[in-house]
Amino acid sequence: MRTESSHESAAETDAADLMAGKNITLDEMAVELAAIDLRLRQLARAAESPDTPVELADVIDSLRSTASNVRETGERMGFLSRIVAGDVPLATRFRDSDDPWGVAARGTDRLGYGGPAIVPSVWQLLKLAQDAKRPGGGETTTYPEAMTGIGVGWESKAAAARRRRERDAAVAVEVLLLPCEKCSAGPGEECRTAKGWPSDRPHVGRQRTAEADVDARLGYLGDNPVAVPGV
Repeated sequence: MRTESSHESAAETDAADLMAGKNITLDEMAVELAAIDLRLRQLARAAESPDTPVELADVIDSLRSTASNVRETGERMGFLSRIVAGDVPLATRFRDSDDPWGVAARGTDRLGYGGPAIVPSVWQLLKLAQDAKRPGGGETTTYPEAMTGIGVGWESKAAAARRRRERDAAVAVEVLLLPCEKCSAGPGEECRTAKGWPSDRPHVGRQRTAEADVDARLGYLGDNPVAVPGV
């Protein structure tokens, strides 16, 4: 049976110590990333003098390069934390398309960009901040003003994709717990072709029943979650 694993260990899912509250803030992310940057640079310095004669120049360069990338991301998160706090003016529209964002984007098509930018991305916010500083940039707003009322029931793309993988993995397990009416495969057995060859793809009826069982258990309606956990 082909399954796509999330490859997450128990340690990865335990992120409570990164957050003072229920969800991590951008400010907390910035501080954590700064700590990781410092630790990587300290490790690179320590690696200059290993207790065994091994030349670690490539490893040291890699550590310092990774630290630089982490530092850049941390600085970006720090600036974004100021944006979401309302400290940074933002353009009310995207300069290249004159499309609105946030609450103002509700009900708009924006077909050329894959839908309305109700929830802006990192790069969109940075661009909106940049556009707001341009001479004659026009009307400005702040993130809290533009996003009033948005957030309840929202889930990031990364979280939704992870939950989808978890759902698909649960379906793959459920399939093998069910018998198949088409080929008479029993629980724990793969489906078989008309000639008796085993297949890692279950028959449609068996797959459909497994999906229905898992979706009812996890709270899904077809491919979509009925409710976002924790909201």
